[in-house]
Amino acid sequence: MCRKRITFAQNFEICAILMESFNSFNSYIQRAIIDNWDQDALTDYQGATLQYHDVARKIEKLHILFENSNVQKGDKIAICGRNSAHWAVAFLATLTYGAVAVPILHEFNGEQIHNIVNHSESKLLFIGDFAVKTINPDEMPALEGIINIPDFSLLISRSEKLTYAREHLNLMFGSKYPMAFRRENVNYHIDEAEELALINYTSGTTGYSKGVMLPYRSIWGNIEFIISRLGKIIKPGDNLLSILPMAHMYGMAVEFLFGFCHGCHLFFLTRLPSPAIIAQAFLDVRPTLVVTVPLIIEKIIRKKVFPKIQNNRMRLLLTMPVVSKKVKDRICKEVYNAFGGRLYEIIVGGAALSKEVEEFLLSIGFPVTVGYGTTECAPLISYCDHKEFVPGCCGKPVDRMEVKILSQDPQSIPGEIVTRGCNVMLGYYKNEEATHQVIDEEGWYHTGDLGTLSSSNHLFIRGRIKNMLLGANGQNVYPEEIEDKLNSMTMVAESVVIQKGDKLVALVHPDKDEMMNFNQEELEQIMEQNRKELNEQLPVYSRISQIILHEEEFAKTPKKSIKRYLYQN
Repeated sequence: MCRKRITFAQNFEICAILMESFNSFNSYIQRAIIDNWDQDALTDYQGATLQYHDVARKIEKLHILFENSNVQKGDKIAICGRNSAHWAVAFLATLTYGAVAVPILHEFNGEQIHNIVNHSESKLLFIGDFAVKTINPDEMPALEGIINIPDFSLLISRSEKLTYAREHLNLMFGSKYPMAFRRENVNYHIDEAEELALINYTSGTTGYSKGVMLPYRSIWGNIEFIISRLGKIIKPGDNLLSILPMAHMYGMAVEFLFGFCHGCHLFFLTRLPSPAIIAQAFLDVRPTLVVTVPLIIEKIIRKKVFPKIQNNRMRLLLTMPVVSKKVKDRICKEVYNAFGGRLYEIIVGGAALSKEVEEFLLSIGFPVTVGYGTTECAPLISYCDHKEFVPGCCGKPVDRMEVKILSQDPQSIPGEIVTRGCNVMLGYYKNEEATHQVIDEEGWYHTGDLGTLSSSNHLFIRGRIKNMLLGANGQNVYPEEIEDKLNSMTMVAESVVIQKGDKLVALVHPDKDEMMNFNQEELEQIMEQNRKELNEQLPVYSRISQIILHEEEFAKTPKKSIKRYLYQN
């Protein structure tokens, strides 16, 4: 399967250019460490800090551990835990050794972790103190060892070599570098473009997890693009706050790998990132770039900003042309300060930003932009700087990637978004059938998303093909567009639009903070009023017949997309 994919890739001019310009991705890690040797690198928020030379020493110790416990280049090493400096070290050590990383979301349950470790044929498992409570080592019989992420101690060893190497690791390190470990000792595995770097198991909204095989060219293509766009603005030594799970490609590439390879100082939220903790971390860390998902931004804006401006006095001031500009400038400064005051821009990805919040941020001149990607593209497909951002879009196709819309009129009629180029995966691990379902014979990866592409090359997402509903008169209905309007209405925290027979029904989880002031009957009356107001904004074929209250928050993937498949019936 892999050979066939490479043959396809080599037919394209875009990949021919890639092969001429590709550098070993591990050389970026090596150069970052050497160039920033005495600078701060990784900090557990409100905890310890590792400088780049500390990271290098820890990587070298893990390399010695791998080498002396019979880990070969190409062997799989799984990593499961909350974001932390040591998670980052374990991942970097795996790639720079020449092994294949298998990052596992710590939010997966024990059974999912067992399945991924077994399916990937991982030899070692690094695990965090939260995730370790969910696993049963007996369910992963092929593992040779389980290593504790916080201190790299051995939790389980099924190999005498591994046990000996860990017990004598400091002695081995001291013997190898008797005159101390220095910059000139940093020398990492030289990877090739098509070589497998990692297997990332998807956490999509379909409930079915597949192992995405990402070669080094995919990782390189993403990081090279981000550095080319943001490298002159974000400086080495700048602070970045890692909010998104590093086991997910969006957080891994745009926050972690870009930040580290560019010599930045990364701060990791090692606890569950609630809006209150994130808001305080912004003030403490003062990041120059914020990479996030819509849910986090929307909660901060709706809870901390809207209450201050959605009163009669503010509304009046904003309608007065002479005063409006000054008021918007003041609001923008307050929002800017809420994110630490040093921000260049916020990049939103993973899902569409609420139209209400997007319009508000753009109206006050706040630097926000939206990108688009998939795990299968490691992840970037499109992005543009906030200065080029067009309302409702998710950027332009990134370098070394082609994008087209399968529609008779791509500018106005939604069609499936397909893409090919440097960032596209090799395929799904041990699943040739699933690979051929999404990558066609010309190398186009079929995203399953619906979109349009403007004359200026801005990409607009219109929904998921699988989510699209069919109206009673045969019209296509995109539930995401209805949900976006509904989510901005009174007492609505989040919603899911489903189909029951020939009727459309909205499931609504009310705002927890406000619902305490109302009884069930009053809540239902509010929702009925919302339904009427919503339907006035919709064409007849996509109107909602009923709103059903949903007491619990909807189950979500780690990138905070609602798992729709759970609510279809």
